Amino acid sequence: MPRLTDAEKSVLDGREGPLKRVALQFIVDYAEVMGAERLCDVTKAHLFAGAHHYIDACTSDDIDEVISEMLLCSTEKVSLDCFACYAQADVGPTDPVRWQQLGVSPERHDRNRVILEKYTKAGLYPAATCTPYLSGFLPRMGEHYVSTESHAVTLMNSLWGACANADGIEAAFCSAVCGKTPLWGNHIMSNRGGTHHFRVEFTPQNVMEWDLLGYVIGSRTPTHSTPVLSGDLGTPGMVELKSCFASMATTGGAELCHIIGVTPEAPDFDRAFRGRKAVAEEVITPRDLGEAAVLFAGDGEVVDYVSLGCPHYSIDQVRDAASLLEGRKVHGDSRLLVWTSPAVRELSDRAGYSRTIELSGARLVTSSCPLVSETWPRDASTLVFDSLKQAHYIRPETKATVLFGSMAQCIDAAVAGRWERRSTR
Repeated sequence: MPRLTDAEKSVLDGREGPLKRVALQFIVDYAEVMGAERLCDVTKAHLFAGAHHYIDACTSDDIDEVISEMLLCSTEKVSLDCFACYAQADVGPTDPVRWQQLGVSPERHDRNRVILEKYTKAGLYPAATCTPYLSGFLPRMGEHYVSTESHAVTLMNSLWGACANADGIEAAFCSAVCGKTPLWGNHIMSNRGGTHHFRVEFTPQNVMEWDLLGYVIGSRTPTHSTPVLSGDLGTPGMVELKSCFASMATTGGAELCHIIGVTPEAPDFDRAFRGRKAVAEEVITPRDLGEAAVLFAGDGEVVDYVSLGCPHYSIDQVRDAASLLEGRKVHGDSRLLVWTSPAVRELSDRAGYSRTIELSGARLVTSSCPLVSETWPRDASTLVFDSLKQAHYIRPETKATVLFGSMAQCIDAAVAGRWERRSTR
């Protein structure tokens, strides 16, 4: 049992109502399982919110009952009426505006709308994106937060020295309600040293190579380990790093990654490892990236479906997609979706990028992705993604050929209706 403050004991006694009591009891149980000696304050929460398919397991039409059972893990029905910290929505099961374009049923749309209204009345900001850091969610170094998005945990822990574990949907939700999380793992600064050293013997040249690099690093990093990257890695931007951390969190579950000379906790090798020796060392070469790329390589396939924007596209990526599509038309037998956040969609509308994209026959959609919305076509022969995360997770769910390429390569395939193989470099 963790040591609780008088204020925390008061919440468990029910003096701040049943909602906080139920949420804090979950967090206390979680802390006990993990051996955490005490709890810490959570100031930000990024939450999987909406009528996601997994909550269909609760057949009740009572929203409070659904939330209690599926998010608070409680058989006691409580009413969600507030959050204890700043709370922002992760992706949902559909685009709330363009749901019909995605083939979402009216029933799913209506249920999602009702549930989101419940959350927003309780104080959740409906940002609806897997890239919260592009929509004002910016935890500082040492700040404790929770997030239900795997790559966002890796990115914000790594780039800013913020503190979170990949707790899962229910734990994050309970933390948001009671404002507490167990003090363990990445919340303890002495635990944040690197464990595995990867010497990268080339400079990644583009987003695709950073995505592949993350995929390789993740696949070679044991669970609950922290990779440290060294080498002449150039000056990666947010777009490159979000792609890298997305694939890294997909194949290995890394929650923190130090890049020597890039991330704040790794100004040099010694401080990245906190004075300890690396458990293991590996060299990463262009050949390793090539071997990973071959896993999702194609050669002349007819293309039915192309999806861009995992993680959600930033405004400059939407601009680049619009530039590549200007004056062109998506092939009549292909479908092209570009995914972003509602906030970036608004900027894109104002800048004219949305119009350019949609004049081509593509669709600029928000708030979800093929994997979470489950809207990728089951009868497709070839599915194309510019994200190894999407390609990796969807491949086991389909008999279709699943391909991965750069933004330009994917757009060319959507326009031609056929895949053209290229080198990654």
